Amino acid sequence: MNSKDGLSAWQLTMLALGTVVGGSFFLGSSIAIRAAGPAIFLSFILGGVLVYFILTALSEMAVANPRPGSFQAYSQEAFGPWLGFVVGWAYWTGLVLAMSSEATAASVFLQAWIPRMSPPVLATVIVVGVTLLNLLGAKTLSQLESSLAAIKLGALVGFIGLALALIIGIFPDKAPVGLGVLASEPVFPGGVGGIAGSMLIVLFSYAGFEIIGLASSEARNPHKTIPRAIMYTVIVLVGLYCSVIAVLLPLVPTENLTQEVSPMVAALSGGGLGWAAGSINVIMVTAIISTMLAATFGLGRMVRSLADTGHAPSVLIDKGDVPFRGILFSGAAMLASVSLGYLLPKQIYIFLVSSGGFSLLFVYAIILITHYHHRRRYGCPPKGHCQLAGFPYTSWFAIAGLIAVIITMPLIPGQGSGLYVGLLLTGFYLVLYTVFKSLPQKLFSRSAALAKPLPRNLLSTPQKTNQNSKESKRK
Repeated sequence: MNSKDGLSAWQLTMLALGTVVGGSFFLGSSIAIRAAGPAIFLSFILGGVLVYFILTALSEMAVANPRPGSFQAYSQEAFGPWLGFVVGWAYWTGLVLAMSSEATAASVFLQAWIPRMSPPVLATVIVVGVTLLNLLGAKTLSQLESSLAAIKLGALVGFIGLALALIIGIFPDKAPVGLGVLASEPVFPGGVGGIAGSMLIVLFSYAGFEIIGLASSEARNPHKTIPRAIMYTVIVLVGLYCSVIAVLLPLVPTENLTQEVSPMVAALSGGGLGWAAGSINVIMVTAIISTMLAATFGLGRMVRSLADTGHAPSVLIDKGDVPFRGILFSGAAMLASVSLGYLLPKQIYIFLVSSGGFSLLFVYAIILITHYHHRRRYGCPPKGHCQLAGFPYTSWFAIAGLIAVIITMPLIPGQGSGLYVGLLLTGFYLVLYTVFKSLPQKLFSRSAALAKPLPRNLLSTPQKTNQNSKESKRK
């Protein structure tokens, strides 16, 4: 792709925001808020700090060598093909489950308008539509995603404005809420365990930011574009999330929140703004579709990377700019996931969130460990792009934080099953890698064998290439 035609920092930012801000925040955050109480504000700040460390670590590697597969390729280079296989498929599985939970959340809202259709049927229609739209290509998708992301970000800003108006007392016939219910609520109703238990949903609300790394090979001037996109993404996400939580807490008792109703809808309804609460429901469906569009973009490219490196059947190899086969394969997997709604109609949402959340947390930990390996072995990337401050202490802190979140998953009812399923999936992929190694290599990509690791010069490669090009020009 020509550098002038690649994705800009703003397009990458909107793509990331489109992936991140979805049903997990608009709906799933009610579970986290109920668990942690007003202390959920600290949970979102801590989650933002972890996201910054993970994204910065990924940025260093992506800037040094933007390539298809991103963190999956980097982990394979650092520790061997077995980890590349497990990380790639674990991430793919986690994102498929996450987007299935998004489709399930959207079906809950849509059923209020289309009561004759069951949630699994509505979720199926959403998945099919999102899959077909992704076949249009990165440029068209980024334009559509920018519009949808702007709508839902505008909705969050609008909610903040309405909530502040209720708190201050701008509406003529309504008394100022002030601190409201927040004045009588305990700050830490669940203690440290409540904060720890809320962190999976909090981080899941941030999940999807890694799309910047997956799109790095399609970015315009990645040395400048990727760091800027990461900074924009972190600032907007943390600022918006914390602002929403801050104005929401005085308006609704945290113990009254449920996973069936968005906390923003509950807050506005409790404040007597039923008309605005209805508008939020419309925005939430838009937000979820936006999230699924951007995430499916990453899913298709991860499948292509796995196929190109011999970690997936050769039938999934795509030669064009748009990974049609990877997108269709991922869409079929999402359809299989949402069909679980027929078997687990009430528990399906929290199950998909927790099992998908574990897979994504596992991948984030591997990103940090891989970055730690490269910094210890190669130092800062070429051209001085050493971005993670406080290394190695910040890396240790982030890795320990992710492990703690995984361990405390069972503190929230329903998340324990997701932890066990996530562990089983990780073990399953380790076994599957061993089985794939024993199969004839002609079934897989011709470009790489499973047992052959990539050259161990990832971060130094761009620098050597630049030196060689300069010498050739002199000659």
